[in-house]
Amino acid sequence: MKEMELSPIGVFDSGVGGLTVIRELETQLPQENYIYYADTAHVPYGSRDPQELKGFAQTITAFLVEQGCKMIVIACNTSTSLAYEELVSRFAVPIIGVIEPGVDGALKVSKNEKIGIIGTLATVNSGAYQRIIKKKNPQAEVVAVPCPRFVPLVEEGQVEGPEVDETAQMYLKPLQETGVDTLILGCTHYPFLRPVIERIMGKGVNIIDPAWETVRRAGLSLQNLGLVNCNEDKQSPIFYASGDPESFRKTGSRFLGRDLGNVRGISLS
Repeated sequence: MKEMELSPIGVFDSGVGGLTVIRELETQLPQENYIYYADTAHVPYGSRDPQELKGFAQTITAFLVEQGCKMIVIACNTSTSLAYEELVSRFAVPIIGVIEPGVDGALKVSKNEKIGIIGTLATVNSGAYQRIIKKKNPQAEVVAVPCPRFVPLVEEGQVEGPEVDETAQMYLKPLQETGVDTLILGCTHYPFLRPVIERIMGKGVNIIDPAWETVRRAGLSLQNLGLVNCNEDKQSPIFYASGDPESFRKTGSRFLGRDLGNVRGISLS
């Protein structure tokens, strides 16, 4: 069991978005070791065929399990919405997704039961957020808006400026007019755009980043399974990218506020 405690937690996303989850993992669970896989060769995920995306998720998860990961965190709303149940049934390691934690966070704080969701086209079309919200609170009103330009902007390192403002206004103004009092950031790229989103939505709207609750659940699961790393053998995170590793390193280092170090290029397709 001691060997399993030292094993890393595997985290994956289509690109830099999942670094918002890594940031939260390192805050809440600083003693753990991490392997991060960025599928930058296929980003953005949102407009791709759902079956193709399920295949990516299965291949990446298999790779992380082969690296000895004791837990997998799907730091991608699109992958969670399409592949979570299949991954749980296929792999023996505990798997944590980001959708249900985000829903629970939103339901806790919403006063008027009007909840907005912004996400990729694939996430919104999957209906995963809508189904879970309605299951937990049938009275809730849900408004889901796809924001396909957000992920490419973040991957390009653009999180502010005229193009970002114009794009955010286009997506968010109609959502604001529906009267939602809570907005779920249904893509792990979107927290990098949070200042712009908060400014447009206004002070009366709660912004929910699922990362905090997702990591809290991961920590509880590690405790329940006796897999918490209680040793001092802490390693630096290992980063993989299926696309250009140097491009990922530069953008990711900027967003995390530190050098990611050597990013390993690897294609699993």
